[in-house]
Amino acid sequence: MMKILIASHNVHKIKEFMQIFESTPIHLVSLKELNDHDEVEETENTFTKNAILKAKYFAKKYRMPAISDDSGLAVDYLNGRPGVHSKRYAGGNDYDNNVKLLNELKGIENRDAHFMSVVALYYPDCSYKTYQGVVYGTIGHELKQIDAFGYDPIFYPKGYNQSFAELGHLIKNEISHRALALKKVKEDLDEIINHK
Repeated sequence: MMKILIASHNVHKIKEFMQIFESTPIHLVSLKELNDHDEVEETENTFTKNAILKAKYFAKKYRMPAISDDSGLAVDYLNGRPGVHSKRYAGGNDYDNNVKLLNELKGIENRDAHFMSVVALYYPDCSYKTYQGVVYGTIGHELKQIDAFGYDPIFYPKGYNQSFAELGHLIKNEISHRALALKKVKEDLDEIINHK
């Protein structure tokens, strides 16, 4: 069975990765299992470059393939903000980010937005491949549930009248930006397993 390291400390992301790769010939290893607390600073200006940066660091450190995701929310009215700064948008936690975004959209009719995820799979031989997933939707008007990940409580995917947080992980793992990117990774399983 092939081992791939998840280059993230984010428990929500790790859980999504694990669920999507269940029943595949790939064994995902978390940094927690390795007792690794290294943080890679996301210094790049695109999701793709940040994803590669993180995967490259851990692939070289452990001489094993590493997979990483960088993702965020882009709001049309805000010219694509928060974008790569989604996680640190308000300088606080997820709740603060949601409140800041809702305040910026107060009274605004155009609430169109999309979540984007770029997954990078980096090999110890320095070759890599990236996969992109996008899900379109709108930003709600209120913060109904705060016990959720990221902007999930206020993002309503197109075709649904519930937010990501309300839909639950089973539906989210079918339609989310990260799920769509990871499904593309799964389509490459043969190529990944036979990588020389």
